Amino acid sequence: MAGETESLGPDEERMETLRDIADDIRGESSESRLVAAMLYRVSDLFDPNEETTPRDIFVNMRTIIRTKDAGGKGK
Repeated sequence: MAGETESLGPDEERMETLRDIADDIRGESSESRLVAAMLYRVSDLFDPNEETTPRDIFVNMRTIIRTKDAGGKGK
């Protein structure tokens, strides 16, 4: 917690763990699919083949959530 810093550099074990969790929780509901998609996107931070930043993930997920919300309201 306080004073701890974790690297956001490549970490294949962390990437695989996050993707396994995402696969496990992905279900039929839109909420479980959304959470799984978020975990998968976060795992991209640790994928040595991806070039993404926390900001990229935030913007991407914000867009997805806004689009989902707009669709859910009949817009």
